[in-house]
Amino acid sequence: MTVVAGSLPLAVLDFVGIEHGESPAAAIAGAVAVAQTVEAAGYRRYWVSEHHNMQSLACSAPELLTAHVGALTSRIRVGAAGIMLPNHAPFKVAEMFRTLVAMYPGRVDLALGRAPGTDPLTAHVLRRGVAADAGAEFPGQVGELLAFLDDGFPADHPYARLVAAPVVDEQPELFVLGSSGYGPRFAAVNGLSAVFAHHMSPELAFDALRAYRRDFAPRHDGAQPYSAMSVLAFASEDEEAVLDFEAAWTLTIQNISRGVREPLRPEDVRGLARSARFRADRQDDGRMVTGEPKAVAERLLDMRHAAQADEIVVVTPSLDRARRQASFTALADAWRHAA
Repeated sequence: MTVVAGSLPLAVLDFVGIEHGESPAAAIAGAVAVAQTVEAAGYRRYWVSEHHNMQSLACSAPELLTAHVGALTSRIRVGAAGIMLPNHAPFKVAEMFRTLVAMYPGRVDLALGRAPGTDPLTAHVLRRGVAADAGAEFPGQVGELLAFLDDGFPADHPYARLVAAPVVDEQPELFVLGSSGYGPRFAAVNGLSAVFAHHMSPELAFDALRAYRRDFAPRHDGAQPYSAMSVLAFASEDEEAVLDFEAAWTLTIQNISRGVREPLRPEDVRGLARSARFRADRQDDGRMVTGEPKAVAERLLDMRHAAQADEIVVVTPSLDRARRQASFTALADAWRHAA
C-alpha cells in the first residue's frame, strides 16, 4: 500500500452532489474545491462514487472526475470508490486506470463494487440489455481485471495476447467495496484491500472488517491486509449546521425510498431540522457521527480501532459545500490532537 508521506489516515468519499438551483458545472467545480481543501488539510485520499440516473448527483463518470481532480491537485491520492464492475468491461476499466496512472503516477486508487449503483432499469441500459447476475459474475470480472492490470493470463487463454494500453510500471491501488459480509470476505480470500460502507450497514461493519483481517490470504509475498471504513460524519461547533446535516441525510434516504432523485430544497432541510419533532426524535443509531470536532474525531478514532481498520473514509453529503469544507478541515485538526 502506497501512503502519502505525512498524510492522515483519512479519506473523503464524494457523491458530487448538485445543490438546489446549481449547474452540474458548478457542482464539479465545487468537487475540485473540496479535493483541494482536504489535500491541504492532510487527507490521504479523495474518492468519487459512481451513481446513475440521479439528477441530484454529478458522479456518473467517476473516471473522468478522477482525471479532472488529479490535474488540479498535486499530492492527494485520487480515484473511484468505486467503479461498479457489472457496468463495465474489465478490459476497458484496466485501460482507463492505466491511463490515469500514466497521468498521475503514485496517486491513483481503484475501488471495485459488485452492485450496479442504480435502479434495475438503468442497470439494464448500462449493460446494453444483456441480462446478468451481477453478484455471480463479479469474481470472474475481478479475475479478468487483475489479469489485465498485472497478473497476466495463461498462455493458452483467449485473452493472453491482449494488452491493456498504455503499459505502465505501476498499477492503481485496488480495493473491494462492500456493505455486507461478501465484500470483505472476497477481498480477504483474494488478498485485496477492503472498504466497508458503515454508512450503509453500520450493524455489520465491525465484525466484517475484523473477519477480513483475520482471514486475509496474501496474493503476493509480503502482502498485508489493509482496510478502511466509510462513515457518515460532520464536525462543527455550530449546532444548527449539525442539525441541517442530519436532516439533509434523513430527507435523502426518504427521497431514495420514494424514487425522488432531484436535489433537496434548502427550505425543506431547514424546516425539518428546526422542527420540534425532528429534534425530539434525534437518536444515536450508530449510523452518523456528528457534533463538535473533538468529539467526532475521538469517536472516529475509537471506531477505527474497534474495526481494526487502517483508515476512515469520511462521507459528508451536506447541502452546503462551504460547511462541508469547514467540517473536513476541523476534523483533520481535531484528529491530529486526538490521535
